[in-house]
Parts: sequence; C-alpha cells; structure tokens
Amino acid sequence: MTAPYDPSDREKVVAKLPAELRKELKVRAAELGKDIQDAVTEGVEAWRKAKSLAVVDTSGGTSFATYLPAGLYGKFKTDAIARKVSFNQGIAQAIRLWLDSNPTPRPKPPRGTGARRIIFGNQKGGVGKTSVSAGVAQALAETGRRTLLIDFDPQGHLTKQLGYAMLDIDEASLAKHMLKEAKGELGELLVPIKGGDFEDHLWLLPACKDAFLLDAKLATTKAVRIKETALEKALEPLEQDFDYIVVDCPPSLGYSMDTALYFGRTRNGEEDSASGIVVPVLAEDSSADAYDMLYDQVQDLIEDMGIDIALLGFVVNMYDSRKGYVATSSLDEWNSIGDPPVLAVVPELKDQREAVRVKKPLLVHAPYGDQAEVMRTVARRISA
Repeated sequence: MTAPYDPSDREKVVAKLPAELRKELKVRAAELGKDIQDAVTEGVEAWRKAKSLAVVDTSGGTSFATYLPAGLYGKFKTDAIARKVSFNQGIAQAIRLWLDSNPTPRPKPPRGTGARRIIFGNQKGGVGKTSVSAGVAQALAETGRRTLLIDFDPQGHLTKQLGYAMLDIDEASLAKHMLKEAKGELGELLVPIKGGDFEDHLWLLPACKDAFLLDAKLATTKAVRIKETALEKALEPLEQDFDYIVVDCPPSLGYSMDTALYFGRTRNGEEDSASGIVVPVLAEDSSADAYDMLYDQVQDLIEDMGIDIALLGFVVNMYDSRKGYVATSSLDEWNSIGDPPVLAVVPELKDQREAVRVKKPLLVHAPYGDQAEVMRTVARRISA
C-alpha cells in the first residue's frame, strides 16, 4: 500500500511547548533509541485517529522545532483547524499521546552504580574535540542524565568557550588534586552550566593553567602507578553523583592522556563499551596519522596494564562534501574501518562557530540545528 506522504520529504514544525513536556520527550526518545522527529511523527499519526483528547497545559511554552513528513504536516494542520485546536495544542497532545503509549523501558539506574566515563581524545589539535565533547555532554544532560564535563586541556578552550573563567594558577584545581597538592574537596570547583533543556543536569570542572605542569610532575613522581591512576583517584569522590563523566582531553600523547585513557577503561563488572574513548577526526589524512599514534598509545597501555579500553567510535567533524575528493574519499576510509564505527558526521556549519563567539552552549544557541541533532545522535549511540 502506498504511504499517503513521503517520509524522506519533511517540513520544519515549530511549536511552543512547556519545558517539562519537551524534556520528557527528549528523555523518552533517548531511552527508546528513537529520533525525536520520528517520535513526534508517530504521535501525530496517533493523534489524527484519536478522539476526545485531554487539553495539555501549554502555558509558558518556549520554542520547540522538529520535522514532520510534508504530507502528514498538511493533514495535521487541516485536522487541527477542524477540531478547533491551535497547532501548539495539537502538537502538545500528539507528544503526550506518544509518551503515554511508549512508557519508559527500564527504571532509572540506582545511585551507587558509578558514572559511565566518556573520553574525547585525539593527538591532533583542531579536530573539534572541545566542540564535540561539549555538545555530546549537553545532549546527554538534556535527556535527564546528570553529567559532568571536564576541561582537561591546559589551554582551557572548553572553559572559555562556555563563558567561564579558568581557575587561577594559585587556586585548587583538578591537576593539584591529582598530585595531592590541593586542600578542600574537588566538588567545590564544579560550576553549573545554565540554559536549554539540560539545565540542572550539567556541570563543568573548569581548566586551570597549572595543567601545563601536570605531565612533568607525573613523569617525576616515584609513586607506583600514579601516572595512570591519578585522574581516577581524584575523581573517585564525584563518581556516585553523576551518570556520565565526559573528559575533553588535550592534543597530547603524554602522561595526562594515559591517566584519561585509564580512567575510561572497562572496569570489572562493567558492560563492554559502557565507557571508553570517542575520537573526533577530520576528513583528511593528518587526522588518520594522528589516530594511528593514539591507537598505538591505547594498545601499549592495554598491554602494559592488562586492561581493556573500548574504542567507542569516530565523530567526523566539520565535514563538507563540497571540498571534493579529499573529503569524500577520507570519509569513505573512516567508514571502511568498521570497528570502531563512525558514530556520526558533523556538517560544516556556522552554528558551532557562532556559539563559541557568543560564549553559549551549542544546544542553547542553536538547539534545533543540524549540528545539535548530530550531538544528540552521538549521545544516543554511546548511551545505548
């Protein structure tokens, strides 16, 4: 039977929804591994067949955008007019109907199980580790998961791009806690990242300039295995407070990267690929050369310490097919690796650059743009 509309031909739909309904939709879609646009499509299809739906309170609603198949959207608008309900109310009822028909598949994980640890690393700079780690952390937090985002790069780009100040070199810092040179609790350094649907679920551990000294101090320490375990020991008091800890690593193959890789290893009793490393890359040869070096470092650590480190996948960043053969053939090569897989391809667009310029999180500045949707795709794939 022929579908009454072409699912590949979609129209943008903008409605005003209350924040709680919007958050509930994003959480449920993430739990079920479903794209938000597909969830809303299913809701609208069910809404068109339903009768006597309860009114949804849409007061205080803010902008929400998604895409519906073009033919379906036209039928929805006709039905809304016939039922004498506003488009906002119709979309809200459709989402509520979908939520009620698709209950959460599992209870929330109990506290005490510890955080899943996602490391973003690549020896090459300029590949977008900071933008991708920040965007994915926002997307994880947007689905209700308590997420800690750590700026582990002494350059502090993540901290500054989000509009926060780096910790002063004389202050307590993550590096000082790793070296047991700090007083007080590490949790006192966390700052909440405000805005968007992730508010109250996302925190930042800012960078400090003293992180430039970390590799040298780790290299000269005489304590057994502190080089690899220092980050884990410093973060241990925080792990039970979060569902995810996301680490934006420096473009380095030094000891600090070893500590991050060890922190992201698969622990005893932990499911395979629950934690691990995500590698942001570009569609060009220098990224492949840098990945080879990172891969060797990972394998050396695995063999030296008898551990498992999951390579969760690549994120091909700033991709533009208009750059021609170099870009398209490089993307083909990343896809051909197979294991680890390409998790997503981030298109070269202005959204992220603008977000950095105005010092706002991407999912606040352009929450419904293509780049934001890719960040949600990565978050969904690594949290499955």
